[in-house]
Amino acid sequence: MQGGIPLEGRVRISGAKNATLAIMAACILGQGETILENLPEINDVEVMMGICRDLGGEAVWLEPGTVWLRVPDTIGCKTPYQLAKKLRASNLLLGPLIGRFGWAEVALPGGDNIGNRPMDLHIKGLSGLGAALKVEHGYISGGIVNGAKRLHGGKIYLDFPSVGATENIMMAASMARGRTIVENCAKEPEIVDLANFLNAMGARIRGAGTDLIRIDGVRELGGVRYSVIPDRIEAGTYMIAAAATRGRVVVENVIPTHLQAVTAKLREIGVIIEERDDQVYVDGRGEFRPVDIKTLPYPGFPTDLQSQILVLLTTVGGTSLIVENLFENRLRVVDELKRMGAQIKIEGRTAVIDGVETLSSAQVKATDLRAGAALIIAGLMASGETEVACVRYVDRGYERIEKKMTLLGAKVRREESNG
Repeated sequence: MQGGIPLEGRVRISGAKNATLAIMAACILGQGETILENLPEINDVEVMMGICRDLGGEAVWLEPGTVWLRVPDTIGCKTPYQLAKKLRASNLLLGPLIGRFGWAEVALPGGDNIGNRPMDLHIKGLSGLGAALKVEHGYISGGIVNGAKRLHGGKIYLDFPSVGATENIMMAASMARGRTIVENCAKEPEIVDLANFLNAMGARIRGAGTDLIRIDGVRELGGVRYSVIPDRIEAGTYMIAAAATRGRVVVENVIPTHLQAVTAKLREIGVIIEERDDQVYVDGRGEFRPVDIKTLPYPGFPTDLQSQILVLLTTVGGTSLIVENLFENRLRVVDELKRMGAQIKIEGRTAVIDGVETLSSAQVKATDLRAGAALIIAGLMASGETEVACVRYVDRGYERIEKKMTLLGAKVRREESNG
């Protein structure tokens, strides 16, 4: 890509990756057909569709952004390792498989190597609903014990507000006997979207988006037609890219309240932002100031946007600090940015960024999904031509990123030999 060109124009945001994957997993709970709309056409969705088919279900694209799914009354309950290793969200099949069929054997998930993401809270939560689980030979396996036909409700306290554990518990409890109360649960918009989807199927869930969720189990759930929320991380990425290139961009198909943390930090830096119904206007032509950022669970600043805003801060005069509180390997992108002239020091989980006037082009390599997006932004900022290898990581979470960037005026092309 050729850097130094301010992004200008309008970009439409796709459906939320993280909401989509959880909702696709939840389709296992439903009898009948389900149609999901506003889905992103990304590799992770294709992998989840492949897992559904391997289990014995059906999943096909009806048209761009719309998928039809059906899960019969009898399916296999063992996920294939070859697919699960590509996708962190494959662990979300644990709850719905046990919730509907009483048993699951789920390969330990793959995905980005951004740090330790243990399954202990998932196991603790499902155990509190009456499941017995074990981890061996690369799989988590188990199911309902003592001859019971359904899970039972329970009171579960999460030691950490884990998104995945909250989702697994919520899905499993939807078809359990009695009431389940989950305390200290995650509050992300994707949790709310999953709850709305389950309720549309016939579940009885209250409190999603707060730290206490109540689920009254029902005997069966049905198919439904449902539209997934926009992707707040993709939206934040384009907002940061507009600011980083000192451009002007209208980001369309967003829910502005989901973007409050990134909007607040960009404004603190000096970026002009206007919120308009389902749009956000970003103007990056002002004077920028250094800031301090700490990643936190929602509604705090998202770890999934940490790499991108770090890139922006590399050319903001003065010293900025970023503290990564969630994943210890999120700062691996720093080594690649140093190749482009960034002045960054790592002290534990803190990045100390001394702004430089400009980045320079280089050959760099993506190490994970969000680092890949960050390096693309860095290439758009830098003088000269930058090459980003291993962009297959980016394809896991961004729909046609090079085409969307091109529509904003970027000079970028894909060479398949680079991954």
